[in-house]
Amino acid sequence: MPLKAKEPFRFFTRLSLTAATGNKAKDLKSLVEHLKVASEAVIYQHTHRFLQQHQFLAPEPPNDFAYWVTNILQDEKLGERLEAIDTVRFSSLSDLRQAVIEVLEKGLTQNGSSREVPEGKEFHFMRSIRFSIPTPYQALDLAQFADCLKKVSISSLYLHIFEAKLRPPLGVNDFSYWFENELQELDLAQKVANLDPYTHTLEGLRSKIVTLIEKRLSEINYATP
Repeated sequence: MPLKAKEPFRFFTRLSLTAATGNKAKDLKSLVEHLKVASEAVIYQHTHRFLQQHQFLAPEPPNDFAYWVTNILQDEKLGERLEAIDTVRFSSLSDLRQAVIEVLEKGLTQNGSSREVPEGKEFHFMRSIRFSIPTPYQALDLAQFADCLKKVSISSLYLHIFEAKLRPPLGVNDFSYWFENELQELDLAQKVANLDPYTHTLEGLRSKIVTLIEKRLSEINYATP
């Protein structure tokens, strides 16, 4: 029989509002200067929020900075290096910010002063105001979990898979943590943790996780006399 958890998995969802900071960059140098003092809410907006907004594309665009540098500053080589920054692999927004800054500063060193963009094409720094809200869905075992996962929103999926890595235990998604610690499903937890977000849309990722769970349920049922 499949194990039942002592503590149910409670699905939450994420709501966010976007607010202007009033800061904008007209060239690469000013982009770096603003990034160094920007709040984590700004970093989230232009990286994680950007990924979530473009969840219907696979592979997903990497971040707003790469988009602006490539398409507005028209520096394709630097844009490619920004695209190579793996947003969801970072376990803190401060580390992610530093990775972006390092790429940009290297670009400044190599290119010298960058050109200024025309008025109206500046990079506008925005920030995310985030709210976590409980959903009616909770699960005590794998079957219930799969059923809930089919019903929750994309925002809920993003919150538990990607944003979860930004809070303790750092680098671990909520699903894998619960599978391992409540159900002792270590192999399933690892398989979910190893899923590559850049080869799936969020809907595709949902489908893949459900498939992994249902396969595991079939194995358990087959092994049960």
